[in-house]
Amino acid sequence: MEAVANFFKFSERGTDLATEVRAGLTTFMVMAYIIVVNPSILSAAGIDKTAAAAATALVAGLATIAMGVFGNYPFAIAAGLGLNAVVAFGLILGAGLTPAGAMGVIVMEGIAITVLVLIGLREAVMEAVPLSLKRAIGVGIGLFILFIGFVNAGMIHSPEGGVPPVEFVFPATTAQFVFLGGLALTIVLFAMKIRAALLISIVVTTVVAIAVGVQTIPSDLTATPSFSTLGQFDLGNVFSKLGVLVAILTIFSIMLSDFFDTMGTVTGVAAEAGLADEEGRVPGIRNVLLVDSLAAVAGGAAGISSNTTYIESAAGVAEGGRTGFTSVVVGVLFLFAILLSPLAELVPFVATSPALVVVGFLMFTLIKDIPVADVEDGFPAMLTLILMPLTFSLTVGIGAGFISWVLIKVVKGKLSEVHWLMWAVSIAFAIYFLQDWIKPYLPA
Repeated sequence: MEAVANFFKFSERGTDLATEVRAGLTTFMVMAYIIVVNPSILSAAGIDKTAAAAATALVAGLATIAMGVFGNYPFAIAAGLGLNAVVAFGLILGAGLTPAGAMGVIVMEGIAITVLVLIGLREAVMEAVPLSLKRAIGVGIGLFILFIGFVNAGMIHSPEGGVPPVEFVFPATTAQFVFLGGLALTIVLFAMKIRAALLISIVVTTVVAIAVGVQTIPSDLTATPSFSTLGQFDLGNVFSKLGVLVAILTIFSIMLSDFFDTMGTVTGVAAEAGLADEEGRVPGIRNVLLVDSLAAVAGGAAGISSNTTYIESAAGVAEGGRTGFTSVVVGVLFLFAILLSPLAELVPFVATSPALVVVGFLMFTLIKDIPVADVEDGFPAMLTLILMPLTFSLTVGIGAGFISWVLIKVVKGKLSEVHWLMWAVSIAFAIYFLQDWIKPYLPA
């Protein structure tokens, strides 16, 4: 144990083995909900729920252990909420990609982030995109998954004729009342700051759903984990289905979201742990970002969407976690959780949807950092965060935000504030939006 303490620098960071173990258990408890929520979202697009649960736990376990060993920070990694919804509802159900093709997008965006980290260009990307748009991307994804939570629960839908485009469904079915009860329970537990509030809510709501007949116990329920999603990715489907330009912009849009989400989480949690310097920089962040980007690749390659560093890591920090040993504990617990993955079949949409609504709220709080009253930042941010959920597309929301931000800067005579990368990407997005008009003029 002395070797472990020396390797993870226990004394240097003012911690001990017992504290790190307790912190790891706390972090795992508050994020274990992803083992059932991620498969629930992906199953809407036809991905096997049991296999997705096993792969979710497997990748989270291995990636989090890697974060602890190579990064030596108390950060945990798992499938990212928001991006999994983009994969299921935006890429597969919306854009028509195959599940393997959508996972190919994730693999490629993870590789792109990895390259940025290795060549040291992450700072350039961070400087190019204004803070208002970074925050708007996070808020937009939050609204996106909140919207999906209500759709999956049957509380809002698109009526026949499409007028209005979306309407509220007054509760009349048992399933809807189970969802509303689960949502109320989740809000109460969360407001009372009960640890593992989302996990407790999912378990209780699932039990209620089974008791009242909303969820039946599958006759073919097995006790053996399935790993059939592993290796189910296709790098070519996205280009053949969407075309080169749209494919590149789609990958770029998801990369931006993944990249900024990680940077915000890592810097925020490190600061809370007292591990950042006076200027808010995180020593050794390159290893952290490298593990995180490779986790995105691994998530796509395993067929369960991008994996990213979790803000729930702050729960372990609050318990005193200060080193990578906290992450190792979390990772080992995720690996043990693989044995429970077949139980994901028992969890209905009405039990996971309340968690999506609450997580959507948490991401929505980023709006406080956006100067919404300033047209230069507020209007592009508004387009970004509102078009994402309404169009079920990150690409549309980010593209509209980028183009409008550059346009406003130009007319205000502030060309010096526009980074060349913003020019290049905005032009590409403009071509994306005008593709149907441009196509007839292109050679066959």
